[in-house]
Amino acid sequence: MNYNVKRRAVVLLAVPALLFTAACGSDDKSDSEAAAGVATVKGKFGAKPEISVPKSGKPSDKTVVKTVSTGSGAVIKASDYVRLDWTVEKWGSSQALGGTWASATAGSSTPRQQSVDQIGKQSQQLPAKVLDAVKGQKTGSRILVQGTAGDLIGAGLNTSSGITAKDVLIWVVDAVGSAAVDAKAYVKGTQAAPDPGMPTVSAPAPKAATITIPKDTKAPKDLKQQVLIKGTGKKVEAGQGLIAQYTGVKWEDGKQFDSSWDHGGATAFQIGTGSVVAGWDKGLVGKNVGDRVLLVIPPSLGYGANPSSELAKNTLVFVVDILGTV
Repeated sequence: MNYNVKRRAVVLLAVPALLFTAACGSDDKSDSEAAAGVATVKGKFGAKPEISVPKSGKPSDKTVVKTVSTGSGAVIKASDYVRLDWTVEKWGSSQALGGTWASATAGSSTPRQQSVDQIGKQSQQLPAKVLDAVKGQKTGSRILVQGTAGDLIGAGLNTSSGITAKDVLIWVVDAVGSAAVDAKAYVKGTQAAPDPGMPTVSAPAPKAATITIPKDTKAPKDLKQQVLIKGTGKKVEAGQGLIAQYTGVKWEDGKQFDSSWDHGGATAFQIGTGSVVAGWDKGLVGKNVGDRVLLVIPPSLGYGANPSSELAKNTLVFVVDILGTV
């Protein structure tokens, strides 16, 4: 999503879009693996993993993909949307370089931020080879990926991080959820007329919706929302990954600034955790899969807190088709 609608957590490593076909590993946690230079992982799926490396010996000189534990969910396929927990460490260091576990706040009712991605598409948090290692695994599985930064990240390695291409990195990834949704899908049904003072919407998929701002009407100072098409699916919960089509325009001039249809179709993002603008968190949590939602978001719930954003002073108008959750 353009203009930082996805406020991704700052990560240590910048990664390019690469292709990697991963081989599934074994659940065997034998000492022979440690002897062969492969890290071991302790802890149950869904809890922060503990990574250890053999005290003697060198790391394997080959990239290793290993299933630490196998889940009981559906097999993750190419183009599936996934929600992931992960951590990454440098071989020989017990300090995490990045990950989702650190985002948990003690005593907070807000779910921690997790990565929501689509297999086969570039992730802003995980190297392509690490994300692709999830493909073919069952949902609920924990996967270890170990290799040099040069192999796993390649030319996108952020050298200012202090990590060199020869350093061995260890990722542990939990496949928390997965879902298959057609990237060209959209919500169908009879659309309600707009409430008084709300924009009108024409959504002739498969292309961006046309949103018309009412003339001679001031932008609202508070969040406004309306369900244009009522879905029959499950309610969206905070912490889930939400899969959607969307179009966004500026209230001030009606000009479109972004649309999922212009970026290959349906996209996914975590909702209710501060990973997106507050207007999305407030307006989409509690809605139903199958809803088409119209949101009018004032700057205070958009990008008002980020003066460097091109949209900092704009009231944002979005039409969002909720296609699924992960």
